[in-house]
Amino acid sequence: MARTLRRGHYPGKLVIVEGIDGSGKSTQLDLLHKWLLSENYLVAFSEWNSSPVVRRITKRGKENKTLTPLSFSLIHAADFTDRLERQIIPALEAGAIVLADRYVYTAFARDVARGCSPEWVRQVYASALQPTLAFYFRVPLEESLRRILVGRPELKYYEAGLDLALAADPYESFKLFQARILSEYETLVQEFNLTVIDATQPLVKQQDQMRALVKPYLEGALQAKAGSVADLLQEEALLGRYLEQINLNKNGEK
Repeated sequence: MARTLRRGHYPGKLVIVEGIDGSGKSTQLDLLHKWLLSENYLVAFSEWNSSPVVRRITKRGKENKTLTPLSFSLIHAADFTDRLERQIIPALEAGAIVLADRYVYTAFARDVARGCSPEWVRQVYASALQPTLAFYFRVPLEESLRRILVGRPELKYYEAGLDLALAADPYESFKLFQARILSEYETLVQEFNLTVIDATQPLVKQQDQMRALVKPYLEGALQAKAGSVADLLQEEALLGRYLEQINLNKNGEK
């Protein structure tokens, strides 16, 4: 039987995407958001490692290269907890559909790939809510590397996994690090029964599959009258990445 996270009883729905770099998950989540918005659903958004509470600490640690696998894990856990309490749960309580670009499974994959204990990491994120739908975009390692390394600028120290001393060359280190993460994700698919999307398919086909799986959960979800989504977001204090764009569209600006 697949393991589940903490159950929450909220009127809103939580839809998350996971996958290694280059899997195309962010693109698919953005397309899903645009579709939900076109149907006038109240949508909120949360992105991995985006809490302003810990942003300066994370930036300083990366610049100084002083983050260990354990401290890196704890900082990301603090980031997640802050977003869970300030963004995700309030939005779910308001009846919104919450879209999350990466969720705790990112920590379960990356932190373990960095050498942290799988069970310890799972305990650190014990407060996490069970998503309504958890998508995993599966892509072969070589394909993901082809997508993200062509024309890419210099890889960052932690992004490349150089802190793990896997290889001296940043690109070789990145490849080895991503291989570790990919292996952990495949374990998580079985452990948490993640919904797998073949990320080598055409973009439209992937999006059609996502929408078909999301549709059954939309019944009863909060919808706004045409043109009033931004007002609802502001009333519920659900400020986020998409609110500015909604307001621009509403005012007829580009």
